[in-house]
Amino acid sequence: MTILVTGVTGLVGRRLVPRLIEAGRECRVLMRSYNNPPDNVEVVIGDMLEPATLARAVRGVSAVIHLAAVFRTHDQQLIWKSNLDGTRNLLKAVREHAPQSRFILASTGRIYETDLPRSRPGREDDPVQPTHAYPASKLAAEQLVRESKLTWAIIRFPFVYGDGDGHIEMLPAHAGTFKWHPASRMSTIHHRDVATAMTLALDGVMDGRVVNVADDLPASMLELLALAGGRMEASAEPLNNPWASQYDTALARSLGFKPTVRTVYAAAQQGII
Repeated sequence: MTILVTGVTGLVGRRLVPRLIEAGRECRVLMRSYNNPPDNVEVVIGDMLEPATLARAVRGVSAVIHLAAVFRTHDQQLIWKSNLDGTRNLLKAVREHAPQSRFILASTGRIYETDLPRSRPGREDDPVQPTHAYPASKLAAEQLVRESKLTWAIIRFPFVYGDGDGHIEMLPAHAGTFKWHPASRMSTIHHRDVATAMTLALDGVMDGRVVNVADDLPASMLELLALAGGRMEASAEPLNNPWASQYDTALARSLGFKPTVRTVYAAAQQGII
């Protein structure tokens, strides 16, 4: 049974595919060019924005893991085109050439972003209306998946880190820009548990559901910056939105999701940040 994975040149894809291979999954990857592909995979050259190139990529697969996304750019048109139109093209190819396959969309907890204070962590059934291009385009892509008539699952990931990806190490450089409160907390997940969640989804556990996943304990920004070798000024000022960037994972846990890296401190102790 072959799995098609998109977005394999990204930080998540580069770390997910080897774990799928190690677990005995056969992987096919969609790449725009044959440039340093993962080991032990079938490579198909194509582009999400060129529908004619997608038939060969999806034909014969049992599942699609759609990781490809654009967000590190100020080009909002590119974000929408890649994240929404690219997903639309891929869904169409799957419906036409692999309609029995399972379609798994990697989405984002940033969908819950709001300027209004929340009364609890973001939950899958919350009404959401993100305004920034990246989460808004991912929400629109989610809707396409839900309406696709395919077997589908949507996983909303929090801040992903680990395996030397540099994400935590980048936080001190952004502290001044985002004006984080040192006591604000952020849900996180290690790359190992991206694979944990994807394995459950591939096994059908999440079919027809939108599921938040995260580790056991949201870390404070003060703690995260300290782990990155930075520092923040302490503050006793009250938090305006204490639940921002925290996501409810009760559904995932009821479905059997158990993070293997339970906190960022566990990752630090194991030397896997």
